[in-house]
Amino acid sequence: MNNMNHNANRPIGVFDSGVGGLTVANAIRQVLPNEQLIYFGDTAHLPYGDKSRETIIGYSSRITRFLLEQQCKVIVIACNTASANAYDAIVAEAGNKALVVDVINPVVEYIAGSSTYKRVGVIGTKGTINSGTYVSKIIAKNPHLTVSSLATPMLVPMIEEGFIFDDISNAIIRSYLSKSELSNIDALILGCTHYPIIRNQISKFFDFGVDVIDSSRIVANHLRNLLVTSNQLNQDQNHHQEHKFLVSDFTDYFQVISKLFFEENITLEKINLWK
Repeated sequence: MNNMNHNANRPIGVFDSGVGGLTVANAIRQVLPNEQLIYFGDTAHLPYGDKSRETIIGYSSRITRFLLEQQCKVIVIACNTASANAYDAIVAEAGNKALVVDVINPVVEYIAGSSTYKRVGVIGTKGTINSGTYVSKIIAKNPHLTVSSLATPMLVPMIEEGFIFDDISNAIIRSYLSKSELSNIDALILGCTHYPIIRNQISKFFDFGVDVIDSSRIVANHLRNLLVTSNQLNQDQNHHQEHKFLVSDFTDYFQVISKLFFEENITLEKINLWK
């Protein structure tokens, strides 16, 4: 019994190539208010989207080992590119020490299990889209769905440079979303953790007629169910540890942009795992 409680008090590790995964961390905080988060943003190596599979696996494995050293009970891969390329390696690294949640599988389950969708679009980085993970996994679970994908590589730098809700971002969004791959879709999967920031602009482009799927909320709900079924949900409202936010490289700009993703001021701390 004590062992169960000890596990429940352990933190949840969340990592991403940068600060985009804070959208996932933010959703987890809202769905699971008693849990402590340890966030690691590998800002020294971003973006992951144009790195080789081997390189992504190398970075992800090192970060996973670090989060296991912090006694995390779950590793959340809050990065679509790492989820697409390194999931199996991270599961192997975690072994029986921690549960692993990625940002792709929960969304695949959600979409494949829905009876309302017929044509689904996916947007993401080149790394995520070129891996074909979303398309192959959704079709494997629900062959009746038509799934088309489009790499939208300019969206992440656009968001990270602060071009949001302005003419430049609207022009880029319009240029991507009007491509033939996304015509006549009923749902659009935001296959990158940066994209929830521009979710309203995307919905607006489709005149709110397309379900724009924000994976961060789906992932947070999936994580909650997983903690309940594995008996590791933290029920102790008095056990409130501070969340920790770590990055591998620091610029003042990340500090500013992090508030956009997490919806409150947070202090980013620099730590080098590659010494």
